[in-house]
Amino acid sequence: MEKILVVDDDADIRRAFRRNLESDVLTVVEAGSGEEAIRQVAAERPDLIMMDIRMGATNGLDTLRKLRSLDPKLMIIMMTAYGTTQTAIEAMKFGAYDYVLKPLDVPKLKVLIEQALQSARAMRQVVSYQPLLSKEEYAEGIVGKSAPMQQVFKLIGQVSQSDATVLVTGESGTGKELVARAIYHHSKRSDQPFLAINCAAIPEQLLESELFGHERGAFTGAHERRIGKFEQCDGGTIFLDEIGDMPLATQAKVLRVLQNGEFQRVGGNQTLKADVRVIAATNRDPEKHVAQKKFREDLYYRLNVVRIQLPPLRERCDDIAVLVDYFLRKTKIKRVSSEVLEILQKHDWPGNVRELENAIARAVVVVRGDTLMPGDLPEDVREPKTLRPPTEAVDASLDAGAAALFALARKDAKLKIIPAMEREMITRALLETGGNQVHAAQLLGITRATLRKRIARFGIERSLSIH
Repeated sequence: MEKILVVDDDADIRRAFRRNLESDVLTVVEAGSGEEAIRQVAAERPDLIMMDIRMGATNGLDTLRKLRSLDPKLMIIMMTAYGTTQTAIEAMKFGAYDYVLKPLDVPKLKVLIEQALQSARAMRQVVSYQPLLSKEEYAEGIVGKSAPMQQVFKLIGQVSQSDATVLVTGESGTGKELVARAIYHHSKRSDQPFLAINCAAIPEQLLESELFGHERGAFTGAHERRIGKFEQCDGGTIFLDEIGDMPLATQAKVLRVLQNGEFQRVGGNQTLKADVRVIAATNRDPEKHVAQKKFREDLYYRLNVVRIQLPPLRERCDDIAVLVDYFLRKTKIKRVSSEVLEILQKHDWPGNVRELENAIARAVVVVRGDTLMPGDLPEDVREPKTLRPPTEAVDASLDAGAAALFALARKDAKLKIIPAMEREMITRALLETGGNQVHAAQLLGITRATLRKRIARFGIERSLSIH
């Protein structure tokens, strides 16, 4: 029989676990504090631990560290009502199997528990060891409770303690440099330099010198030797932002650094070595860039050891309210009207989080009083450009679909034409907008929440996956 230890200072939560999980093959034992959890682990040898992060005076993360030091193979899932960046990264960094947000979704939790128990069984059969993730705390800055952002937080925690090269991709304004800094602050190189270079902002003829340095007289204006960023950052971490804009000749030299840690200064013939972890980022599609021969394929594979894809803001609209609250924390604004949040959630945000931050900053300047109202928002946010209407081909398809439905209705009295037409309209709107629910809702003249309900009711996602 497998055993789960539930560690929480709330007795009701411990009883809920017993009620929902205990069976003929699974038993639940309890602990009300971190200290008791350590004793129970020694006495009960649980297969899985479910542990709250905040337990009165007890810190669940401290207990996690102690438990993992006692047995690195312990499977531990952390529970928290606070899905912050720090919580997510630290839990994964210290070796948690996963973490879940309260209130708990019991069906999803059961699936996760079964996955963790399967991993525990595998570890009992095959001994494997992964170095423990350790110290350092990351200041808040990456904000989001949505599923895509929680996955990003987990990846940061998982890769931070390795020296693996990381490629961060995503549109402009999604927070790629914040991710790079989070990885650095949680890494074993956190007490060494971190240097960021924007490859798109430095002229092509100067970028190579900026990265690798140059010797005196290497080119006009090189009056003295210059140490480059790789040499300066020996032992630390270098962040190559917008690496997709790096010239091909410079890409070849970066590849050499990644392969064997060697480089030469511009105008020099001495081979230098540097132990540098590279984190790179681009807002371009790297695979397309490689196919167009604008980016070296061998460098791409060297960079793409671990890939972190940041979602655009339009795909995580649930985070907008959290982001607004974050941006307003140090301002005079106390409240945000529901109309403002509705407007913000309907906007497409081509500039992503950076655009939202700028919009809120502008609104704070012009607001009267302590409540943010629609009139305080920038005009382009309040009144977004009208989306193009459906194409003639879609119009013709809709006409044909309506005719077919009426023909079927004459033969089958049970057919409900209006729901069938509603389903067809929503399907076509999603196809027309490439599956973008924000655009589709605007096109249909309904809210995104209403659209989601209709998608679920009609099972439209299943039908779209067939197309």
